[in-house]
Amino acid sequence: MSHTLGIRQAQKQKTRQALLDAALGLLEEQSLSSLGLREVTRAVGVAPTAFYRHFRSIADLGVALVEEALGSLHPMIRTTVTAADSSEERIARAIQLIAGHVDAYPAHVRFIARERHGGVQPVREAIRDQLVRFAQEVSAELAKDPESAGWSEDDLLMLAHLYVDQMLITASLFLEALEGTAEDRERVTQLATRQMRLISIGRHHWRD
Repeated sequence: MSHTLGIRQAQKQKTRQALLDAALGLLEEQSLSSLGLREVTRAVGVAPTAFYRHFRSIADLGVALVEEALGSLHPMIRTTVTAADSSEERIARAIQLIAGHVDAYPAHVRFIARERHGGVQPVREAIRDQLVRFAQEVSAELAKDPESAGWSEDDLLMLAHLYVDQMLITASLFLEALEGTAEDRERVTQLATRQMRLISIGRHHWRD
């Protein structure tokens, strides 16, 4: 009996993932607010009623895509801002990780970039909540730096939000350069390095 249940659960998970993958593919050409339930089920080859065994609505599917796109990034973000020998090393590590993630998951990055300010409120809120978590985690890591001595929690969180926002901007720039030349990617790297360096310089002098 348990073996049968295990097979059914695996099949259910497989169908759920197929719906997510199909939706992500369709969203390469449109926004979530214009995506139809029947479009998604047709792409997977299941009946529209089967959709509701996995998601309450297209918005619910969108929230699941947000979790898929951003939920696994928390360890990566923490690694990006952990202590380094220099701010330059930290910046270089951050940009390398962001570029690698865009290369590996361009559709997810494009989805977040489009839907962060899109027309589906639960998805906007899910993205916002994930970004708030990122900022809190970055703030906790920054607090471990000796140069954070004397900083208030509010100021550290403000700095963390700056870094998170800059990471998003950098991801969008790498996404735009994805089909470009090596020179295009190098220009993004250089610009992102200068922008993060500016934040770092501001941090060093904030308490002046």
